[in-house]
Amino acid sequence: MRIAIASGKGGTGKTTVAVNLALVASKEGRSVQLLDCDVEEPNSHLFLHPELETSRRVFLPVPTVDKSLCTACGECGKICAYSAIVVVKDKVLTFPELCHGCGGCKRVCPEEAIRETGREMGVVECGRADGIAFAHGKLRVSEVMPVPLIRAVKGSADDVDLHLFDAPPGTSCPVIETIRGSSYVLLVTEPTPFGLWDLGLALDMAKKLGVPHGIVVNRHMDGNESARRLASERGVEILAEIPDDRRVAEAYSRGEAAVDAVPGTRDVFTRLLQRLLELGRAGEQTEKGAAKP
Repeated sequence: MRIAIASGKGGTGKTTVAVNLALVASKEGRSVQLLDCDVEEPNSHLFLHPELETSRRVFLPVPTVDKSLCTACGECGKICAYSAIVVVKDKVLTFPELCHGCGGCKRVCPEEAIRETGREMGVVECGRADGIAFAHGKLRVSEVMPVPLIRAVKGSADDVDLHLFDAPPGTSCPVIETIRGSSYVLLVTEPTPFGLWDLGLALDMAKKLGVPHGIVVNRHMDGNESARRLASERGVEILAEIPDDRRVAEAYSRGEAAVDAVPGTRDVFTRLLQRLLELGRAGEQTEKGAAKP
């Protein structure tokens, strides 16, 4: 399975869920890889403590114009949706920081005056921790487009039983890129007005993308039924409720996983994993049934 862990806002516990799920799955003997796609603020490594074995720089192809060949016809500017290359009078101007690396300008140039050079986006680092394969990206300071680096992190996926993608917060392009290709999305929320409002946005996003999804309630408090009411209204299953336990927060502050530090927490994540595997098997059977003539 390829499970993305996302949310509508930051600070709900995505990394907590991703790390503890990975540890539980590994403990059960499954091959698992955690890929931290929150490239602007990666933090899964603070809890897994992986030994990083490889590091590679990631580049985005951006246009460079050979002025001796360019006739300033303007075809390159017409195709660029982001105004990363424009023609002003008889001059071609490029703005690499706006370029999305699609290569369209190079393709349409009739004089073949455009070549591509690499603009560094950041690095992808890979390693292992407690039998868990690990990868994360670190976006270059001042870089404003994380999507190409997220794509590179996902490209580091190994051949394992279970992939866990720790997504950035929100519902914008970086989250959508992380979720793309996933077999299931876990939406992590907290039972607060802000948490549930943003959960609603995330539910709309997952539904629009057509990816099966369920909810994990972090910091669940007895007597607070707000998350359950929203899930019932939306017809979405709550797969797990992580209790509001100060010891979990204390373990987090020390860089420790909850399943190792707080008794009873491992049972919550074990049940969550088993439910996810059940949903995965049910999805496979549905796909096989749909494939029959």
